[in-house]
Amino acid sequence: MTPSRPPRTLVVRLDSAGDVLLAGPAVRAVAAGSSYTALLCGPQGTAAGRMLPGVDDVLTFDAPWVGLEPPPVTRAGTRRLMETLTAGRFDRALVLVSYHQSPLPAALLLKLAGIGRTAADCEDYPGALLDRRHRRRPHRHEALAALDLARAEGFPVPPGDDGRLRVLPPPSTGHLTGPEPYVVLHPGAAVPARAWTPGRAARAVAALSAAGHRVVVTGGPAERELTARVAGRRALDLGGATDLPHLAGVLAGARAVVAGNTGPAHLAAAVGTPVVSLFAPVVPADRWAPYGVPHVLLGDPHAACAQTRARHCPVPGHPCLDGIGDAEVLAAVAALTGHPADRGEQTERGAAV
Repeated sequence: MTPSRPPRTLVVRLDSAGDVLLAGPAVRAVAAGSSYTALLCGPQGTAAGRMLPGVDDVLTFDAPWVGLEPPPVTRAGTRRLMETLTAGRFDRALVLVSYHQSPLPAALLLKLAGIGRTAADCEDYPGALLDRRHRRRPHRHEALAALDLARAEGFPVPPGDDGRLRVLPPPSTGHLTGPEPYVVLHPGAAVPARAWTPGRAARAVAALSAAGHRVVVTGGPAERELTARVAGRRALDLGGATDLPHLAGVLAGARAVVAGNTGPAHLAAAVGTPVVSLFAPVVPADRWAPYGVPHVLLGDPHAACAQTRARHCPVPGHPCLDGIGDAEVLAAVAALTGHPADRGEQTERGAAV
């Protein structure tokens, strides 16, 4: 009997760049067992999707049920997606969602496009929309939950794959950073509650510089004003100077990265750089902490904003993150880099992993 060919598989992850990066280990597992692997992303995740090993093609769809400012539902947009998916001749699809999201809108469109088998983590009754209604383990990290679903669908982690985050080799960025060792501080985040206020970030730059670190401040094109304020005269300002692959190169060259719970923290993990994670408890750290690299979580996990998923801090003064002291930051960097000039005393809010 002639063995059946490996399937043509679609992986769906419609959220941000950080979410797509966390899906990377599952995507590699799927690719190892498929003849062709495509990734369906939202606009904010497309660039990250193109950086994932194992992906043959990246498709983009701005889903009306995803994002902070979703587009309207239109027949034309839905029709274009259906035509693209039908042309892909996919045998099966995995829909990856966060623990609080439903995969069912995507699953409905996949079925209408003729994809024979679909699987997803799902708490809601899926009817005929899912062929595998997988149940996520409680408090499972997002990267591990995606791997669990892939494994349940017959896509184990391939031999020799450590299951960590990974991207294609980034371009050289020495011309941007210079050759001397440096620490990156990334002050921005799409969700303001998950980052320091600008003034607090600027004070951290001053403390790191005074402790003997060369600091590089990073940010996107829309964050140039923020990075200029935070860098001041004490740090190299690369705000707006990098696309996502070049940002990966800058992060790969750093001794450590200081960032909130945002995409660049996961990008740092994907290039193997230790992370000082300024983690606001608006979402749970056990699901969203930097994955697969040494890291230190800083922030008050018991703050009043815990588990609220708030976009803007509901507590005056943003104490869960702005309350982190300079000594904690310096101690976290020391724990990850062994830098002799920054042996601050680590408090109980910092825990090396």
